[in-house]
Amino acid sequence: MEGFVSVGFGNYINLSGVTAITRCESAPMKRLVQNAKDHSKAVDVTQGRKTKAVILMNDGSVVLSALLPETIVSRTRSSSDPSDRASQTDLQEDLL
Repeated sequence: MEGFVSVGFGNYINLSGVTAITRCESAPMKRLVQNAKDHSKAVDVTQGRKTKAVILMNDGSVVLSALLPETIVSRTRSSSDPSDRASQTDLQEDLL
């Protein structure tokens, strides 16, 4: 994976730094997020909405997104295909 992908609300992450993209409902993920917040390693890009995805980065930081993990993964796949960029823009506008 290379390049950047939108994680919602005009925020992008570098795909080369991503370790995992997960849901946040499980107790271990909730503990991981709380630990990251306590140690100032959490980046919250939810704009006040409910966190639906937790993105673990290589440097130990955690990105919290309001998009579903499936949406983010589909954007990583479509970002490599230039013909899908128009549909990616449509998805971003739907969130606003």
